[in-house]
Amino acid sequence: MANKNVELMRGEPEKAVKKLAIPIMISMILTALYNIVDGIWVAGLGPTAIAGIGFVTPIFMVLNGASVGLGNGATSSIARFIGAKNHEKANESATQSFLIFFIASLVLTAVFIIIQEPLLKSYGAAGQTLNEAVAYATPLFLGLIALMFSNGCSGILRGEGDMKRAMYVVVATVILNASLDPIFIYVMGWGSAGASLATVISALIAAAIIMYWILIKKDTYVHVTFKNFKFNSTLIKDILKVGIPSSLDMLIMAIAMSIYLILISQVGGDYGIATFTTGQRLYLFAIMPLTAIGSAVIAVSGSAYGARNGDYLSRAHKFGAKFGLALGTAITLILVIFATPLATIFAYTPETAGLVPGIAEYLQLACPTLILTGIGIPSSFFYQGIGKGTYSLMFTVLREIIFVVPLMQFLVFELNLGLVGVWLGLCIGRAIASVINYIFARYEIKRIRKNFGN
Repeated sequence: MANKNVELMRGEPEKAVKKLAIPIMISMILTALYNIVDGIWVAGLGPTAIAGIGFVTPIFMVLNGASVGLGNGATSSIARFIGAKNHEKANESATQSFLIFFIASLVLTAVFIIIQEPLLKSYGAAGQTLNEAVAYATPLFLGLIALMFSNGCSGILRGEGDMKRAMYVVVATVILNASLDPIFIYVMGWGSAGASLATVISALIAAAIIMYWILIKKDTYVHVTFKNFKFNSTLIKDILKVGIPSSLDMLIMAIAMSIYLILISQVGGDYGIATFTTGQRLYLFAIMPLTAIGSAVIAVSGSAYGARNGDYLSRAHKFGAKFGLALGTAITLILVIFATPLATIFAYTPETAGLVPGIAEYLQLACPTLILTGIGIPSSFFYQGIGKGTYSLMFTVLREIIFVVPLMQFLVFELNLGLVGVWLGLCIGRAIASVINYIFARYEIKRIRKNFGN
């Protein structure tokens, strides 16, 4: 199976992107259900709990983003060595990745445990909302090693094109998470903390299963062994040149989220925060299929780049963008047409029913950006595939801060549009940046093909 996965990555790029994207898509959608399920169960705790968890969202993005980003670094490095048909270096890259995951989880856990309360206060959390936020955040921070190895080891599997088994693990852990949520939140009486604890335990199970395949069963294409292990600074740099910028992508998005929360708090208070964070759950869920396409593009473009095949490189990116455009359009139509029923899922209690119109408005005004985001995301992931993670980071800054924030401020303060201005700023700013991202990616591919001579 491992050899078939590798041959798929080395074959027709359109077929590879499509076949690899579908299991990743299912995995990411199911992973996103962690937050969706949390949101549904936590809604029963009232608006304060919803707002408290909302304040944790940008911090959790950093935590989860670091693990996903380092996993992307492993994916890119391994895929490029596989494309170059250097099995030994692919093995060593996977082994060095384990060291990175372990050190990163220890450092980030210590940092976030120390700064969590001051950071939440800086966002505007106070009183009972702050208590709910801390209760939800603490288990997530302490369980970071589970998230790190779950997402990181999945990145190793993606590097060799083995997407299906990671999907099977996610199916099992989502079922576990959905089962543990009501028990921990209501039966055990742990409230917000119970929701995050269920997520951590589920991630721990996922990490254990994938590590069993890699370290004990040893039926993966890449072989990880710590016998005669030596620190390889060259390979560490190769992984981190994608992993760090990819992780910082999430940090930039978290900083942007913090700016959005501050602005929304000024304009709409707790109502605005609860509306945005609930709508954002659906947005993040909707963007998962597009991210899955991008993840497939990392592996396929990395393999093509390692093989110095400019034609396959171009076709992998172009097909990923077309696939993303079509899927982004379909998702947008669903969110806009069914905005009110979708909003009701997250505001089903008498205390939260007043949020439904605001959530629906967010979906209808902010989410149409997904149409053009469909071509922007595969472009950002393409840069990671060829080992140029800083380009991806550059476009994240362009999209989430340079375009979105000034547009928000203009629409809110100059045109006095209130929350509507915030939602439109998100939509327009992200759409413009995505178009520029795609154009730059095509230029970069043209330059690479010239260097490759094909």
